[in-house]
Amino acid sequence: MAKPTDIRIRDVRISAEHINYRTPIKFGGRVVNDVTLLNVALDVETADGRRGSGFGSMPMGNVWAWPTSITSGDATLQAMVDIGTAIAEAAPQLDLSGHPLELTAAAHSQYAGIASTIAQKANVTEAVPKLATLVAASPVEAAIHDAYGKALGLNSYNVLGADFANTDLATYLSAEFAGEYLDRYTLRTPQPQMPLYHLIGALDPLDQDELQNPVGDGLPETLGDWIIADGLTHLKIKLNGDNLDWDVARVAKIDAVAIDAQTKRGCKAWQYSLDFNERCPNVQYILDFLAKLSESSPEALDRVQYIEQPTSRDLRANPENRMHAAAKIKPVVIDESLIDYESLLLAREQGYSGVALKACKGQSEALLMGAAAQKFGMFLCVQDLTCPGASFLHSASLAARMPTIAAIEGNGRQYCPAGNTEWAKRYPSMFDITQGYVGTAVLTEPGLGY
Repeated sequence: MAKPTDIRIRDVRISAEHINYRTPIKFGGRVVNDVTLLNVALDVETADGRRGSGFGSMPMGNVWAWPTSITSGDATLQAMVDIGTAIAEAAPQLDLSGHPLELTAAAHSQYAGIASTIAQKANVTEAVPKLATLVAASPVEAAIHDAYGKALGLNSYNVLGADFANTDLATYLSAEFAGEYLDRYTLRTPQPQMPLYHLIGALDPLDQDELQNPVGDGLPETLGDWIIADGLTHLKIKLNGDNLDWDVARVAKIDAVAIDAQTKRGCKAWQYSLDFNERCPNVQYILDFLAKLSESSPEALDRVQYIEQPTSRDLRANPENRMHAAAKIKPVVIDESLIDYESLLLAREQGYSGVALKACKGQSEALLMGAAAQKFGMFLCVQDLTCPGASFLHSASLAARMPTIAAIEGNGRQYCPAGNTEWAKRYPSMFDITQGYVGTAVLTEPGLGY
């Protein structure tokens, strides 16, 4: 049944901005030096005449979402900007009034066609990956959820139940979700504060011996400096996945640096996550890595909270990469592989025990996958796309509203702090890290929380 709170999209405004990184980041064998943000603002009107304006912003992370040796990086970036722009421009043309879940589901059915058309016009010869299309569409999806909440004067995470949604989760997932709504899988108030996961890229200096090119901008320069300055307790480690000795040695040295810095702070407990960015050739590599790390640095292994996407993102093409044995040692989560509900089910079948949510895959998609992961008892985390400014607030708001999320990843303050400047003035607790925590209690405003 239609509701007076159902919305139609009335107008959309699109812009892009470019930010140079403070320092390069290396992951999955690739180096990134800058970011292009796609920004979308749109207006909605409810069936009973209320109006609201929403905003969404997200990095067009083409290097991560569209890794390729066929098309140039400049071309994939431009294609993603163009796809996101076209999807946003098409939003007011949706002949539909409804809840944001309904609107984004309807828009989602058009994504592949729009992406194909854009690629053809740009003479891109390869198919646009679904992940790249999700990232390109994420700003307008965020703006729709944001505008809906603002039109109603309510936080977007408090308008997910049967009083607002016209259909239950079975519509978007499967029959076992019949009669359930997203309010069952989200919190009515955000967690007041959450530990920050600090990224350690493959190029990041760990100590003064590795500091070859100081930035000299007043921010910390080495891992030890960052730990002490921000009181960090959660460290995400990027690994190569194709050099076992290097990977083990890297974690061991990080652990040694962390022990030194944490001892100075008087901190006795901290954690790591390990991200191979799908570079491991097979599951045996992971098992060998864990065995060697256990021999050389057993305390470091104890501190590992989870392992992220160790092998190829194409699960169906690599059925031999079953994670059951590795997942018995540490949770193993999918990231790049997670592009829809079908991929989550396939990952479970192949032994993955956890899910990494990303706001850059779309607000609706993140909420639905978060609900499914909780339903199936999977480990759950929220990952970053080196999101600055509003995109980080969006990601953090998502993390703070999921009941089983323990920490927030936020890399913008390290690599592109220029994108945080204006937002940090409004939400200092989100960008000034104290004792390793992000102050998410402030994310309670109408819309997405900020």
